[in-house]
Amino acid sequence: MSTSQTELRSDQAPAPDGGKLPWSPLLALGTAAFMGILTEALPAGVLPEMAHDLSVSESAAGQSLTIYAIATGISAIPISKATAAWRRRLLLLVSVLVFAVANVVTAVSSNYPLTMVFRFAAGVAAAVVWAELVGYARRLAPPHLQGRAIAITMAGIPLALSLGIPVGTFLGKVFGWRLTFGLVTVVSLLLVVWILASVPDYPGSRPGQREPILKALRLPGVVAVLFVVAAYVLAHNILYTYIATFLDEYGMGGSRDVILLVFGLASMVSIWITGALVDRRLRALTIGSTALFIVASVLLGVLATNSFTVYLAMVLWGLGWGGVATLLQTAVTDAGGDRGQALLVTTWNSFMAGGGAVGGILLTALGPTSFPWFVLALLAPVLLVVLGGRSHAFPVERPGAV
Repeated sequence: MSTSQTELRSDQAPAPDGGKLPWSPLLALGTAAFMGILTEALPAGVLPEMAHDLSVSESAAGQSLTIYAIATGISAIPISKATAAWRRRLLLLVSVLVFAVANVVTAVSSNYPLTMVFRFAAGVAAAVVWAELVGYARRLAPPHLQGRAIAITMAGIPLALSLGIPVGTFLGKVFGWRLTFGLVTVVSLLLVVWILASVPDYPGSRPGQREPILKALRLPGVVAVLFVVAAYVLAHNILYTYIATFLDEYGMGGSRDVILLVFGLASMVSIWITGALVDRRLRALTIGSTALFIVASVLLGVLATNSFTVYLAMVLWGLGWGGVATLLQTAVTDAGGDRGQALLVTTWNSFMAGGGAVGGILLTALGPTSFPWFVLALLAPVLLVVLGGRSHAFPVERPGAV
């Protein structure tokens, strides 16, 4: 997820004039987000095939998502501090190149430990990408369009889910999963060229500009938002990491590429709605997204034997999930500023890793049918916290809303 450790300074380029958004650099940033999520989540769509070729169990193969998220979570704050003085575009370029190297190694490796080492490296690169997206979007847009600029950069997340992963799953079934990772490498290299041609450069921050990150925990609303991040992301990733295994349990594994496409398209609709309304309806949207995911989990727990119900649940889940990144980034920025964002990226990815790990434990101990019920147990307190956070975490009136 995203955070920014640098503040906009007087020696940095100003935001565009005339009330217009700079589409090319924002779309390049959105593609970087696309690559981060695609690199992270692609194994979920080809998990059985990947496990077979690496000679490990599906639970072990699922840890390829876990280790990526662990790397992002544990490195987010230290790597932001270590690279705070770097030129911003150089940092972004290095990170995308690491994606390319990690994916090409994954494509050719038959050694499980080696694959996991490079998945870890890709997770560290993702921490850098998330560290730059929101800060870049805010710099590139006029003040009154910064929320929309952030939504554009975050559109890469559901786009990866709606198109990238289902297409990758389809290609994996037809040509083999290794080809998919090879194609992701090619996209990464093309993105390097796009960033060089389109995205402006900015200097890093000076030591005196950096504020203690952990002090943001004392600010009203920050802890509540981080709880919502932790529980929601954990719930999502328990189910999403092992979605292929869950569908196999109900005889729908052969349709997982279409099912993931339905989920992703619903996510795209969600992020469009969120981008249009987040400045005025943050609280209502967060409540709605949680409620939709709760209904989806109940449907999957009770009626997953019915294919129509599964598709309906995926639509509801996608509508709930698609805008969550924008909603929670906005909420934590309102409550804690850029320091809150730094805590969000660590929390998000730590519990994303937890989703793979906890899902693996549930799969071994209780089987895939347990996933929706565990999701429900996590989302119920999320809804209560959002409803109760009307003063600071998810206020009825957002600061500066128009």
